[in-house]
Amino acid sequence: MSILIAVCIAPVRGETVQGEAVETIDWDLLMPEDYSPMAVFDTSQFSSLDDYDPMAEIKLKAMMEALSSAPVVKEMDGRMIRIPGFVVPLVEEGQSVTEFFLVPYFGACIHVPPPPSNQIIHVTFEPGVNVENLYDAIWVVGKLSVETTIHQMGTSGYTMDAFKIEAYKE
Repeated sequence: MSILIAVCIAPVRGETVQGEAVETIDWDLLMPEDYSPMAVFDTSQFSSLDDYDPMAEIKLKAMMEALSSAPVVKEMDGRMIRIPGFVVPLVEEGQSVTEFFLVPYFGACIHVPPPPSNQIIHVTFEPGVNVENLYDAIWVVGKLSVETTIHQMGTSGYTMDAFKIEAYKE
């Protein structure tokens, strides 16, 4: 599993978009300080259950509900940010992806369970972007909103109107 870690909040070399300074953030800033995604994965509750035990299905459903309703950081609403991540395509037009989930590591949302909703950003980028290899990380610059998007691939706690997408380089 690849995990990206960017610099904490910092302006990007004086970069501005629509007159606003762009801040580079990391994924941890999208989770409240007192939130631990690992608390959802209390494996002790599953260790005594058989795969065919009805209680296993109930526990799995509760875990998935907790992941899809993870708390967000309301103070991030309206910020112009730059964040690295991986693309999970949602809407493609020819070779171009115009709508996708941005996630902190490769394979998120493709495998069960998906990341918590506060670690998924629903991105729209009208010009679209060619994604030749889903293994490749990207930088996305855009206006972040605290808004839930529900899709069969997962649930995001944030949305972003992207203004710029580029290949990931440290």
